[in-house]
Amino acid sequence: MIHIRPARETDAAELAAIGLRAWATATAMIGVTEPLNENARMAFTDFAQSAWQSITLVETGEAIAGWAARENYDDTISDFWIDPIYQRQGIGTALLADIERQIVERNFPSAQLESHAQNEQAVSFFRKHGYGVSWFSMKYSERLDREVQSIGLQKEFVVMETGGYGFGF
Repeated sequence: MIHIRPARETDAAELAAIGLRAWATATAMIGVTEPLNENARMAFTDFAQSAWQSITLVETGEAIAGWAARENYDDTISDFWIDPIYQRQGIGTALLADIERQIVERNFPSAQLESHAQNEQAVSFFRKHGYGVSWFSMKYSERLDREVQSIGLQKEFVVMETGGYGFGF
């Protein structure tokens, strides 16, 4: 059974571990060195400990299976991590639906996020759930200490009516 809830401060260590495992899987194809892995471990630990209030997590039974964050409580999904052993089981879909609900409840017309472009699994997942590419660029990644191809994805929740010219003519 899938259960979604806000994170607690006591969840921080497990959230960091899940984030690091998912990150390692997502970055496997671009070659990450051990020092970069250590930087990522510290970044996940620091984030989970300091920003746990912005995190929503998903559990299956008693285990935390993944988490997402809206670090600035806006329309941007700053983090979205599903433990690799729980991927492709509908857990990410349930978590994404809840995060999108939170965004809509705050009256934002869209949701946006960023990923490295070679993370084909993540890009495919979000595209499957209605996200379109809004930008593509090369960007310096502090975690990877190198330039990476970054992709911005966005999903519109408000459908703009089209069809007429001007103001009701």
